[in-house]
Amino acid sequence: MSEVLFNIGPFDVNIWNILVLVLIFYLAFKGKKEAGKLIDKYLAKAEINIKGKKLARLKLISQSVYFLAFYLCIISLRVNNPSVGFEDLLNYPIIKIAKFEFSFYHILVILTVLFSARLFVFFTRLYIVKKLRENPNHDEGNEYIYTQLAKYVIYVFAFLFCFRALNVPLTNLFIGSTAVLVGIGLGLQDAFRDLIAGFILLLEGNIKVGDIVKISSTSQQEDLIVRIKKINIRTTQIQTWEGNVLVIPNTILTRDKVENWSHGSKLTRFIINVTVAYGSNTELVKDLLKEAANAHPKVKKTHQVIVRLADFGDNGLHMELIFWADQHWDVKTYKSEIRFEIDRLFRKHNIRIPFPQRTLHMPTQD
Repeated sequence: MSEVLFNIGPFDVNIWNILVLVLIFYLAFKGKKEAGKLIDKYLAKAEINIKGKKLARLKLISQSVYFLAFYLCIISLRVNNPSVGFEDLLNYPIIKIAKFEFSFYHILVILTVLFSARLFVFFTRLYIVKKLRENPNHDEGNEYIYTQLAKYVIYVFAFLFCFRALNVPLTNLFIGSTAVLVGIGLGLQDAFRDLIAGFILLLEGNIKVGDIVKISSTSQQEDLIVRIKKINIRTTQIQTWEGNVLVIPNTILTRDKVENWSHGSKLTRFIINVTVAYGSNTELVKDLLKEAANAHPKVKKTHQVIVRLADFGDNGLHMELIFWADQHWDVKTYKSEIRFEIDRLFRKHNIRIPFPQRTLHMPTQD
């Protein structure tokens, strides 16, 4: 049982060490669950509700618990390696190339810095959310912007500190990587444009998480009305009416024409096109269209419903029903319900919607 099986740095490892390591990580797994329950109780008691809270909490707890488990594993290895100290492990070189040396100490520093950065991000997010929600005019979009910007700033400083810990001169690193970055930039121009667009979206705050926007693009035959789900540094997640979640480059939101329905006036004008047969009583058609629109509860009665004769078409009279309603996610459903009411009223009053017609002239032989 005490026979050496393999080595971890300066430590000799036997079967007893393996059993102890397994036990430590098992206890860490159980401890992670209990700690998660305690944090959930605290967040519920403090009335702090964050999207993705459970996932963030689980990752944070697992990192902290397993970090402690790693330290206990090192201590357990010293039982049968009394002559090897903790400093011996830290100074044990893993990679050594010329003047560059990478040891367990550097791994420990990097893990500690990244864990501390993640911990700082977590508590910064809690602080920002709690402070913003004390404001009666709280905006969920602003909350997301501030937390994202804080996260990026914290991680940038964390990575810079890691480079300093590895004794990598930042000045030489930036100078030496200039040519490489130029070459990469030429090949990844679209990616860099998306990165810049991501920062513009976060800093300006014109488009926020939860907003409903209409995207008009020359490459699309139909305007795209979507809800903003998440704004990342390079891409944005949007949800369509069909419930599909799409990932689009940030440049689409900064380059194309975007109408934000969640900003400014909540009312907008909508149009339903209707064609009736020639010879129909246009005054009756006008009254029926107004009746169908006014019967819908979401149509604003404070704004007059208008019916226009838009054109004399090939198959009939092209009418436009114009009404005002909230810029709502379900506006397509509202328009569909109004069309059903129009169809019912037209059937009741014998107003005919014409079929498309084509006249063919067949040449005859004498």
